[in-house]
Amino acid sequence: MSSLPGDPVDGVIHKDDPMNSGEEEEEVGDATMADGVGVTDSSEEGEDDEEEEKRIREGFIVDEDEEVEEEDEEEERQRRKKRRKRRHRRREEEEALEEDDLELLEENTGTSFRNRLTRLRRGREGRSPPGSSSSRRKQVVESSEDDLDDDEDLPQVQDIQRIWDDERAGRGQEDEEDMDDFIDYEDEEEAGGLDEQEREERRRERKKLERQRRRAMGSIPELSGIDASAWDEIHDVFGDGHEYDWALVGDNEHELDEETQKPEMKYQDVFEPSEIRARMLTEDDDLIRAQDIPERMQLATSSFSQFSSLSLHQNLTESDIDDAAAWVTSRLSARKTRDFFSDNGPYRPYRDALVLAVSYALRFLFIQEFEVPYIWTHKRDYISYFNPQEIRTRIDLISLAELWRIHVLGQKYRSLVERRNALFAAYSRLNTEDDYFEQTLKPKIDTVEMVADSTEWLSMKYKSRKQDTFDLHFHDDEEITDRKRKPPSRVSAYEIAKRSVISKLAEGFGIRPHEVVQNFISSDRPNFVEDQELNPITFAEQFVNPDSLISQTPAELLRRARMILATELGKDPLLRQTIRDLFKVEAQISVQPTERGVNKIDEHHPYFNFKYLHHKPIGQMLDSAQFLHILAAESEHLVNVSIYLTNEAKGRFERLLNDAFASDSYSDIAKAWNEERSRVVQEALDQHLIPIGTKWCREWLREEVEDALAAHCGNKLRERIDVAPFATADSQPGYSPSVLAISWGKGDPQKDAITMVILDDMGRLREHVKIDNLVDQDYRDEFTDLLKRRRPDVIVVGGFSVATTKLSARVKAILSGRAVEGDPAAPEWHPPENVNEQVFDIPVIYVRDEVARIYQHSKRAAEEFSTLSPIAKYCVGLARYAQNPLNEYAALGADITAISFEDEDQHLIPTEKLLIALERVLVDVTNKVGVEINRAVTDSYYQHLLPLVCGLGPRKAHALVRKIATLGGNLVNRDQFIKSSLLTTKIFLNAAGFLRIPRDSDVKPAKNRHADDDGPDPLDATRIHPEDYELARKMATDALELDEEDVHGEHPSHVVSLIMDDNDNERKLNELNLDEFAVNMFEANEDRKHHTLNVIREELLKPFAEQRGPFPALQPWEVLTMLSGETPRTLRTGLIISVLIVRIEINDTVYTRLDSGIEGIITPDYLTAQGNVRPKSMFKKGQAVQAVVVEVNLDLPMDHFQVVLSTRSIDLTQGDGLFRRVKRDEYWNTQQYERDLEMQARKKRAETDRTRRVIKHPNFHNFNASQAENFLEKQQRGDVVIRPSSKGVDHLAVTWKVDDKLYQHIDVTEINTPSGPILAVDDKHQYADLDELIVNHVQAIARKVEELMAHEKFKHGPEDELHLSLKNFVAANPAKSAYGFTLNRRKPGHFNLCFLANKNATVQTWPVRVTPESYCLFEAPVAGVPELCDAFKVRHLHQSQNLTNAGVGGKTPYGPGARTPARTPGHVTPGQMSVRQVPGRTPNPHGGQTPAPPPAYGGGIPSSSYGMPSQPPFGYQTPSVYAHPHPPPSMGQPPPHIPPGMNPQRAAMIQNSGGWDQGGW
Repeated sequence: MSSLPGDPVDGVIHKDDPMNSGEEEEEVGDATMADGVGVTDSSEEGEDDEEEEKRIREGFIVDEDEEVEEEDEEEERQRRKKRRKRRHRRREEEEALEEDDLELLEENTGTSFRNRLTRLRRGREGRSPPGSSSSRRKQVVESSEDDLDDDEDLPQVQDIQRIWDDERAGRGQEDEEDMDDFIDYEDEEEAGGLDEQEREERRRERKKLERQRRRAMGSIPELSGIDASAWDEIHDVFGDGHEYDWALVGDNEHELDEETQKPEMKYQDVFEPSEIRARMLTEDDDLIRAQDIPERMQLATSSFSQFSSLSLHQNLTESDIDDAAAWVTSRLSARKTRDFFSDNGPYRPYRDALVLAVSYALRFLFIQEFEVPYIWTHKRDYISYFNPQEIRTRIDLISLAELWRIHVLGQKYRSLVERRNALFAAYSRLNTEDDYFEQTLKPKIDTVEMVADSTEWLSMKYKSRKQDTFDLHFHDDEEITDRKRKPPSRVSAYEIAKRSVISKLAEGFGIRPHEVVQNFISSDRPNFVEDQELNPITFAEQFVNPDSLISQTPAELLRRARMILATELGKDPLLRQTIRDLFKVEAQISVQPTERGVNKIDEHHPYFNFKYLHHKPIGQMLDSAQFLHILAAESEHLVNVSIYLTNEAKGRFERLLNDAFASDSYSDIAKAWNEERSRVVQEALDQHLIPIGTKWCREWLREEVEDALAAHCGNKLRERIDVAPFATADSQPGYSPSVLAISWGKGDPQKDAITMVILDDMGRLREHVKIDNLVDQDYRDEFTDLLKRRRPDVIVVGGFSVATTKLSARVKAILSGRAVEGDPAAPEWHPPENVNEQVFDIPVIYVRDEVARIYQHSKRAAEEFSTLSPIAKYCVGLARYAQNPLNEYAALGADITAISFEDEDQHLIPTEKLLIALERVLVDVTNKVGVEINRAVTDSYYQHLLPLVCGLGPRKAHALVRKIATLGGNLVNRDQFIKSSLLTTKIFLNAAGFLRIPRDSDVKPAKNRHADDDGPDPLDATRIHPEDYELARKMATDALELDEEDVHGEHPSHVVSLIMDDNDNERKLNELNLDEFAVNMFEANEDRKHHTLNVIREELLKPFAEQRGPFPALQPWEVLTMLSGETPRTLRTGLIISVLIVRIEINDTVYTRLDSGIEGIITPDYLTAQGNVRPKSMFKKGQAVQAVVVEVNLDLPMDHFQVVLSTRSIDLTQGDGLFRRVKRDEYWNTQQYERDLEMQARKKRAETDRTRRVIKHPNFHNFNASQAENFLEKQQRGDVVIRPSSKGVDHLAVTWKVDDKLYQHIDVTEINTPSGPILAVDDKHQYADLDELIVNHVQAIARKVEELMAHEKFKHGPEDELHLSLKNFVAANPAKSAYGFTLNRRKPGHFNLCFLANKNATVQTWPVRVTPESYCLFEAPVAGVPELCDAFKVRHLHQSQNLTNAGVGGKTPYGPGARTPARTPGHVTPGQMSVRQVPGRTPNPHGGQTPAPPPAYGGGIPSSSYGMPSQPPFGYQTPSVYAHPHPPPSMGQPPPHIPPGMNPQRAAMIQNSGGWDQGGW
């Protein structure tokens, strides 16, 4: 490492010793260093300089073969040590600082000088520079406009509390850090016994400690006032205080560690990362605060999101604007395309003006970085039609929603440009020239999908090139320094074929794939096919390799050649884009329910609407959320979705592609080649293009529907917040009402009190009252006293039940002067006659309480009103909503997604997408209203609007508030934003017009022109942007007909104050010809200010006039839904609901209450059909009855909600299925629906028949196949379950356990004969009853199975293990053959006989079927196991002799190298089933159903030993695999190879009868 170029010490060292190797540790001279300034050594060392330099040169220039003796090195070290001590002694005598001097210096500077660094050493070449910061982003701080003109000059800080430190830390430290590698301690005498490596380690440790000490010293504020020259004087007088370090290095080693100051504590060391992120103190947050870019433009997500991330895209350039405008305009909307670009569009003459307006919008957004509200408010002239010759023609080319759409599309185009540039860079790294890519593909890459397709196409075509060429690097990719590429796990069939001779065969098709595409996209067909002289098969025969180990036919070679061409066609970006465009227009969608969906989605299920959707055009899916519901149903595995092209569209595309590929010749050979080309096109469509189009169309449709649904929710929010505060008839514009909010909670008289809260016009809580009721006179007087004392402008009523309507009625009665008696909660309460009391003209209203419900339990409410009850906080939320709905919704932040704007569909929108849509609406309305900046600084609740101001955000708004607070918390004019460095340039331009500083009528602008810096400006209270102040002043001057001399020396905005205060200002301003003024400005400077001039005029008349609509009154259904949760859907006529009888009146009217609390009434006409039945004989109080909704009566002014019901039997018997049924989509597959209904009914009947059947037998259970297997899983081998059969009532299924996880299902047919019923398994095995079937069939087979499993040749486990055992045996005994038996897992109850004739043969497998009386080898029955072995040996020997005579050895007659078939064709084994994967149907040759009723089986016959217990446990057990240990061989016990679970007595019987074959083969 080298020091700075200008370092004089370093220059001397390198001049004398250019070949410094770093192996000698000689000192050239001593130097002291203060803040990076080197000071030359004392003169005492001059006498040794020549000797030192000579020795150094001699030490560096050494012969390689020269060896230095240890004795010489030791003497040299001793001499250096003595010389160093003499030097220190002289320095101690002449220049030593006294202790008092050091203490005085330390007292004045605040630091220690006892451990200063003294030596400068020669740098080592091998030492690496200090590593750079691991952080990807530099830490930044809030800065003024000057700070942010150049991002590279941002100060680097390590702690948020050191943001405003002076530049002391940056001065001097850099020089010292550069000299770190030259600094060392004079401790050679202490380390005389250490070798070079140990000494070097100690030096590095000392240097590390000194760097830490210097960093700690740098943070001491007392040193900030001492500059470099002062330090020089201090060192000249006092020295550096480190002359004794050479003697104290070893003793003070621990003291140095203690004196070294610890690094300052950072907030990262204290807080959790999640807390730091929540407080917006991360590096990204610092970067967002510092950059002169609007905050929302820096984020890739909503600023409300808890996981907001930076958007690191590069902005567009001026050269990109034209292309971007054309790209965005074509995708703006279908209506815009139709109106402006179609031949008969009404606005076709203005299409150029539309493109120009889009280009202006993109320039403002992505180059000048203005937010949408700024453009909409202050740059409207540039996005509207403006023609000086047609100045009165007003056409809004772009709406506000379309301006947001341009912003989104511009972001997509910006991403496209970035990826497209990365693609072109990757192509350039190929160092190749591809005419097709450069001339055909490159100009048409206008979508992100085409970029991806082109990348894939290049990767496929130039696969042999270096892989790094195709690595596309974007700005937000992680930097990878050392990357090891993982080799591909497999090679595709295309790559194999492409590298083989088949690629030459593919060229024989006469045209290359990209030429086909060129023919396809052009109308003149520039490429022609070269016809072959040979037909395809003959041509392919030329490429057959006779020496290949794997023989391939010409047809196979042609297939692989077609695969190459189809793959290249399917990968072509232009074809893929064409198929995507075709899907976008012509695709259709169908839905097919799964087996689960058929049963679960009934007529009342919300998914029933699309359960059998069939051939619905995709264009009709864009206007509703149906597709999102379909995807939700698919994720629940209820339906399968298919998106496809219509047959006409697919056929048209295929025909065009065939025409581009086919030859024009008419010969038979040309026709044969055209057929091959047609197969290529078909394969390219089916294997590549159609799947690509389907996948893309699915995602595109999902995105479009989500965007449309999010925009719809945003419009719903706009309806709620784009309204002015509640205003009475005599309210002044801009006045916020004082509100009394009152709530009864859930309306329980025994539990809930009435809570009242008063908020004044500034939103401050003035009074909080709680009373028990409004019936008692004392409480009523207290309520009226509150009204007299506070005089609220409006009373807001809210609650959580329908009882709130009674509270509202009581409040209205008191206000109107009517005194009523009784508890409003009592059902029998009725308003009596009027009584004269004081009348209050105060409106009583309901407001939406969804925000208040969230607020009452929020952390924000707990911080603002910690002493209030939840109901009181709820009332605060109601009152605030009446005062400013916008502020209430803005204060929710990310919780705004909890508000339901679309009940059934909102949950289908991704949260982040919904947040963005809602935030845009909040931003629009907030900037439409404006924010009073001084109030935002002092009012924490009102401050929630500030982040929504154009250009700001949560981080910048918080920083702005803190900066204003440091200035006193009050701004006088907008100029202070710049002059006091409160906002940077772009942020000021964005936000200035929306930050309002209200005009104080008592304060007049200074008359002195030069005193306007700190004076108020009336224009700051308007929507006029500071850049248009001169226009406003000019307009005011002209309206007042003043000359420049008249306003000379006055405040620039003095004329504005005059016109604002003029009583006739409206007439004077209207007399101005603003149209002519706008034309003159355009002709002079091309400024478009027509709309701006009109805005200025309106603002001069009414500054920040209310532009929102009036506060809306809730509709009756909205109030009912808010209080009860009922909707028109849940209370529609015809529905049957459950109600509770409350009371029965004398007039036979029955009053009821619904579950939601709404009152219901049953009039005598709707009690019974007869009409002469007394209700008291039918009902009693407290009884729950079923009733039909007849009508819903809603009288909001009287606070009366009532449901008319009917209990007539004629109404109830009809049911409400017709009313509850979900409506089908018009594209409905009726045939499939009816088929599934029929199948469901058939299954239901079969299930009913199966469940009705009862057979009295201990082994009978109503199980299906899987249940029977689960039941037998823990039973012994041979156990039986008899169960119903799915084949009908004349069938039974018998399941018995063959082995662990192996079960045989036997189908038994019940046949009625004259002599009685017969249970038939097959033609040979028929039984009279179940016990005979179990004993003589199942148990007989089980005995045969156990006998064979007990044989020594039987091998447990899978068949592969037996094969391995046979191979190992033959390998060990080459002269012998081997055979063995194993269970056939595919056919339970069967065995496989596997044998290996010799070591060169393959393992052969013969089937062995087990019947109750014999074993069948190839259907040849044998009685026992020995006979089976003998039959096998004889048969094999006979076949071997025949094969030997025929010249073929070691093979079975069933084909070389293959297994012997498991059974002889023509013979079907009864009851053959698989192990687990079989359905519940058991095969049987007796398929017919006997009409006779099934016989009844009695329980008198005792069950055999294989019978099941009478009451076995039942349940679905998890299968378990366990092994029975083999018993050890001993006297009286069966042989060790007896399988587990076999009866020992039976095993002994088999052994004694010679059942086991002990002999070899």
